[in-house]
Amino acid sequence: MKNILKYCCLFIVVSYSHLALANNALNIEQYKGKVVYIDFWASWCVPCRKSFPWMNDIQQKFEKDLVVIGINVDQEKSLADEFIKETSPQFKIIFDAKGLLATEYQVAAMPSSFILDRSGKIVFKHLGFHTKKQATYESEIQQLINQQ
Repeated sequence: MKNILKYCCLFIVVSYSHLALANNALNIEQYKGKVVYIDFWASWCVPCRKSFPWMNDIQQKFEKDLVVIGINVDQEKSLADEFIKETSPQFKIIFDAKGLLATEYQVAAMPSSFILDRSGKIVFKHLGFHTKKQATYESEIQQLINQQ
Protein backbone atom coordinates (compact mmCIF):
# COMPACT_ATOMS: atom_id res chain seq x y z
CA MET A 1 0.00 0.00 0.00
CA LYS A 2 2.88 2.34 0.85
CA ASN A 3 4.41 1.80 -2.61
CA ILE A 4 1.09 2.45 -4.35
CA LEU A 5 0.72 5.72 -2.48
CA LYS A 6 4.30 6.69 -3.39
CA TYR A 7 3.68 6.00 -7.11
CA CYS A 8 0.38 7.90 -7.07
CA CYS A 9 2.09 10.95 -5.55
CA LEU A 10 4.91 10.68 -8.08
CA PHE A 11 2.38 10.47 -10.94
CA ILE A 12 0.62 13.61 -9.70
CA VAL A 13 3.90 15.54 -9.42
CA VAL A 14 5.08 14.42 -12.88
CA SER A 15 1.68 15.25 -14.45
CA TYR A 16 1.66 18.67 -12.84
CA SER A 17 5.22 19.43 -14.00
CA HIS A 18 4.27 18.62 -17.63
CA LEU A 19 1.33 21.00 -17.36
CA ALA A 20 3.59 23.71 -15.99
CA LEU A 21 6.03 23.18 -18.85
CA ALA A 22 3.26 23.53 -21.42
CA ASN A 23 1.98 26.67 -19.72
CA ASN A 24 5.49 28.13 -19.63
CA ALA A 25 5.71 27.56 -23.38
CA LEU A 26 2.77 29.91 -23.79
CA ASN A 27 3.24 32.67 -21.26
CA ILE A 28 0.55 35.19 -22.21
CA GLU A 29 1.86 37.58 -19.55
CA GLN A 30 4.92 38.34 -21.68
CA TYR A 31 2.66 39.70 -24.44
CA LYS A 32 0.58 42.06 -22.29
CA GLY A 33 0.13 45.32 -24.13
CA LYS A 34 -0.12 43.53 -27.50
CA VAL A 35 -2.99 41.83 -29.25
CA VAL A 36 -2.34 38.08 -29.53
CA TYR A 37 -3.61 35.77 -32.28
CA ILE A 38 -3.28 32.11 -31.20
CA ASP A 39 -3.79 29.46 -33.86
CA PHE A 40 -3.96 25.72 -33.09
CA TRP A 41 -2.97 23.67 -36.13
CA ALA A 42 -1.91 20.22 -37.31
CA SER A 43 0.12 19.01 -40.28
CA TRP A 44 -2.79 16.98 -41.71
CA CYS A 45 -5.15 19.97 -41.68
CA VAL A 46 -5.82 21.44 -45.16
CA PRO A 47 -7.34 24.74 -43.90
CA CYS A 48 -4.29 25.13 -41.62
CA ARG A 49 -2.06 25.14 -44.70
CA LYS A 50 -4.23 27.93 -46.19
CA SER A 51 -4.06 30.00 -42.99
CA PHE A 52 -0.26 30.24 -42.77
CA PRO A 53 0.30 32.79 -45.58
CA TRP A 54 -2.45 34.97 -44.09
CA MET A 55 -0.93 34.73 -40.59
CA ASN A 56 2.46 35.69 -42.05
CA ASP A 57 0.81 38.71 -43.68
CA ILE A 58 -1.00 39.92 -40.54
CA GLN A 59 2.11 39.42 -38.39
CA GLN A 60 4.05 41.64 -40.78
CA LYS A 61 1.24 44.18 -41.23
CA PHE A 62 0.62 44.68 -37.50
CA GLU A 63 4.06 43.76 -36.18
CA LYS A 64 4.20 46.56 -33.56
CA ASP A 65 0.86 45.67 -31.99
CA LEU A 66 0.25 41.98 -32.77
CA VAL A 67 1.86 38.69 -31.85
CA VAL A 68 0.87 35.61 -33.86
CA ILE A 69 1.49 32.26 -32.18
CA GLY A 70 0.93 28.93 -33.91
CA ILE A 71 0.46 25.93 -31.63
CA ASN A 72 1.02 22.58 -33.28
CA VAL A 73 -0.81 19.53 -31.89
CA ASP A 74 0.86 16.78 -33.94
CA GLN A 75 2.08 13.89 -31.79
CA GLU A 76 5.05 13.41 -34.11
CA LYS A 77 7.21 16.54 -34.27
CA SER A 78 8.70 15.43 -37.60
CA LEU A 79 5.29 15.91 -39.26
CA ALA A 80 5.10 19.45 -37.89
CA ASP A 81 8.69 20.14 -38.95
CA GLU A 82 7.91 19.12 -42.55
CA PHE A 83 4.82 21.36 -42.57
CA ILE A 84 6.88 24.27 -41.22
CA LYS A 85 9.55 23.69 -43.87
CA GLU A 86 6.86 23.93 -46.57
CA THR A 87 4.96 26.92 -45.18
CA SER A 88 7.78 29.09 -43.71
CA PRO A 89 5.93 30.70 -40.79
CA GLN A 90 7.20 34.15 -39.79
CA PHE A 91 5.69 33.84 -36.31
CA LYS A 92 6.30 31.91 -33.09
CA ILE A 93 5.57 28.16 -33.14
CA ILE A 94 4.92 26.09 -30.03
CA PHE A 95 4.69 22.29 -30.04
CA ASP A 96 1.91 20.80 -27.93
CA ALA A 97 2.20 17.07 -28.70
CA LYS A 98 0.46 16.08 -25.47
CA GLY A 99 -2.43 18.44 -26.17
CA LEU A 100 -2.17 20.26 -22.85
CA LEU A 101 -2.65 23.72 -24.31
CA ALA A 102 -5.34 22.45 -26.69
CA THR A 103 -7.20 21.06 -23.68
CA GLU A 104 -6.72 24.28 -21.72
CA TYR A 105 -8.19 26.30 -24.61
CA GLN A 106 -10.90 23.68 -25.26
CA VAL A 107 -9.95 23.31 -28.91
CA ALA A 108 -12.75 21.59 -30.81
CA ALA A 109 -11.56 21.75 -34.44
CA MET A 110 -8.48 22.29 -36.59
CA PRO A 111 -7.58 25.01 -36.96
CA SER A 112 -8.98 26.92 -34.00
CA SER A 113 -7.96 30.50 -33.36
CA PHE A 114 -8.28 32.83 -30.42
CA ILE A 115 -7.77 36.58 -30.49
CA LEU A 116 -6.74 38.08 -27.18
CA ASP A 117 -6.91 41.76 -26.26
CA ARG A 118 -3.97 43.71 -24.85
CA SER A 119 -4.74 42.46 -21.32
CA GLY A 120 -4.65 38.79 -22.38
CA LYS A 121 -8.42 38.19 -22.36
CA ILE A 122 -9.91 36.02 -25.12
CA VAL A 123 -12.28 38.26 -27.09
CA PHE A 124 -12.81 36.31 -30.34
CA LYS A 125 -12.75 32.59 -31.14
CA HIS A 126 -12.95 30.94 -34.56
CA LEU A 127 -13.32 27.30 -35.58
CA GLY A 128 -11.72 26.52 -38.90
CA PHE A 129 -10.14 28.98 -41.30
CA HIS A 130 -12.20 30.44 -44.12
CA THR A 131 -10.58 32.64 -46.77
CA LYS A 132 -13.91 34.44 -47.19
CA LYS A 133 -13.71 35.50 -43.53
CA GLN A 134 -10.18 36.94 -43.62
CA ALA A 135 -11.55 40.50 -43.64
CA THR A 136 -13.59 39.69 -40.51
CA TYR A 137 -10.56 38.21 -38.73
CA GLU A 138 -8.47 41.24 -39.65
CA SER A 139 -11.24 43.64 -38.60
CA GLU A 140 -11.39 41.99 -35.17
CA ILE A 141 -7.63 42.30 -34.79
CA GLN A 142 -7.73 45.95 -35.89
CA GLN A 143 -10.58 46.65 -33.45
CA LEU A 144 -8.49 45.32 -30.53
CA ILE A 145 -5.37 47.16 -31.70
CA ASN A 146 -7.35 50.42 -31.75
CA GLN A 147 -8.39 49.94 -28.12
CA GLN A 148 -5.79 51.55 -25.91
